[in-house]
Amino acid sequence: MTTYTICVFTSNTIGLLNRITIIFTRRRINIESLTVSETERKGVSRFTIVIKHESREEVEKLVRQIRKIVEVMAVFGYLNDEIVYNEIAMFKISTPLGAKPLDVETINSKYKAWVVYWGLDYVVVEKTGTETDIFDFFAYIRQQHDILEFVRSGRVAVGKTEQGLVEYLPEAEWAYYL
Repeated sequence: MTTYTICVFTSNTIGLLNRITIIFTRRRINIESLTVSETERKGVSRFTIVIKHESREEVEKLVRQIRKIVEVMAVFGYLNDEIVYNEIAMFKISTPLGAKPLDVETINSKYKAWVVYWGLDYVVVEKTGTETDIFDFFAYIRQQHDILEFVRSGRVAVGKTEQGLVEYLPEAEWAYYL
């Protein structure tokens, strides 16, 4: 199975997420992760969808099908080596009185993770990186402490091309966020 990241630029429209995900459902393709947010252009959203599939041809058909949706401005399919990507994870770690102390220096220097909240009996650690980076840190923490909660975001990604979003959108006067 090959991992593909599909980036879809759309106008910000109610119900569009449903119409896009139905295309995956009809083709019996599971979405591994999905992240949606507005871009630097007001009113333009970016869907970052990660799938694993055996057939590049099927993924190309999927991309062509998504392009047919009226509100879709541009769609790109990438392999992992064609993008820069990361995820974010948060770990709520038990640190009761008298327990083994948290090795913050190792967490910071080796794993590039950061304590973002100190509670009385727990801490929250934030880790960004690839799925592999996050699960390597997960394995380390699990050996040292009890993990009370774990949450991981979907992938965020940008292409390694020199072009930005503006080269792919229709000609228009776009408002930028400040």
